[in-house]
Amino acid sequence: MRISDNGTDREMTAAELATYATEQEMAQTELAKENAAKLAKQVARQAVLDKLGLTANEAAALFG
Repeated sequence: MRISDNGTDREMTAAELATYATEQEMAQTELAKENAAKLAKQVARQAVLDKLGLTANEAAALFG
């Protein structure tokens, strides 16, 4: 993989490639965690609406 280093394009060193791969994996893991948290929040919100017998549109109209 190529990298721009102070205006010079060159191939990444093995250490840079390893760091890049690690950072990409960490970013994917963080994104997966964020998506799981969003989904859990949506499920919890829907459970509350179900208990109240409201649809999402009705809740939006009530609570703005």
